[in-house]
Parts: sequence; structure tokens; C-alpha cells
Amino acid sequence: MTGPSGAGKSRLSARLSDALGWPVVRLDDFYREVDDPHLPRSPLGIPDWDHIDSWDVHRAVTALRALVDTGTAEVPVYDIGASRVTGHRLVTCGSDDYILAEGLFAARLAEPLEAEGLLSDAICVRRSRWITFVLRLVRDLVERRKPPHILLRRGIALLRDEPAIIAQAEAHGARCVSPRQAELQLRELAVGEGSRP
Repeated sequence: MTGPSGAGKSRLSARLSDALGWPVVRLDDFYREVDDPHLPRSPLGIPDWDHIDSWDVHRAVTALRALVDTGTAEVPVYDIGASRVTGHRLVTCGSDDYILAEGLFAARLAEPLEAEGLLSDAICVRRSRWITFVLRLVRDLVERRKPPHILLRRGIALLRDEPAIIAQAEAHGARCVSPRQAELQLRELAVGEGSRP
């Protein structure tokens, strides 16, 4: 599940996990650390979390493959405020569980996961750009991700760039739906016919 920052991916994944028991892999936890020379920087001088190179796609796919193959995977816990991994957590799944992989770059996994027979669906959660802007800013301020003036400037840039972010997700095979539609469709998947890949 992908979508712009602040679109509601994490909350939706948490609700579905609580309701259905599906494990969640937060793909944003696979960001590169602040001292990684390959981590791109934004014009604001902070890590550019919206740049594809800020994220380690290979580690994410490896963790998802391990989770499917063995039922467990150790994944990092990334602190955006510190721009680094602060720990690890064990994710487990049952043989009939779907795995909710959510994050800004989740659509980039659609092709490699489909090639391995691991993809059930690729969804881009979206809503009004202005609602997303406000929700993202409130979240980032509450979590103290960065100083307020940087969060505001970043939020305005993301507001401007949101159509391109959504277009990229669609180009990688994601279907764009509202958070409510996504929840209904995924709940239907849980009770519908068909087996997990």
C-alpha cells in the first residue's frame, strides 16, 4: 500500500492488522541512515525521504521474502527525527495471512514482488491534497520529526508534488483509491475466494 506522506497508509494498515490479524511491514523503516553516503539530501539540508535513493529496496524485498518463506522476519525500526535505525522488531505471519507492506515507495515493489509470485494487490491511498497536507503537518509536528519551519516548507513542497507522486505510483501498477475504499476492498480480500500467493 502506497500513497503520499500523510494520506493515511499507516493508520489504515494498523486498523486492518488489528481487525484481521495481518502483519504489517512498514517500508519506511528501510530508509538509509543519516551517515549513509548514498542518502540524498533535500535543498533544506535534511535527508530527502521522498527520493527513491533514500530507501533500500533490496533490504525490503529480502525481508518480505523471508517473512513469506519462514513466517518471521527481523525488520528495522527507523526514527525519522533521528534519521537512523533505533532498533529492530520481529514480524511474524501465519501461512494464510496476507502481509500489509505499506510506505511511500511501496509501488516500487509491485514488479519485483509480482515476479516472485508474492503480490496480491498494489493500492495507492489518496485523498484531497489539502486534507493530506494538514494531516501530515499535524502528525509531523506532534511527532517532532524536524523543526516546525522545516516541516512547513517540506509540507508545501509535498503539496505541490503530490500529483507527480500519485502518477508515479500508478505508473508502477498501483490502483488509486480513497482510504475508505482501500479498507473495504482489503476486508473483502480477507473473506473472499482465492489464496495468498
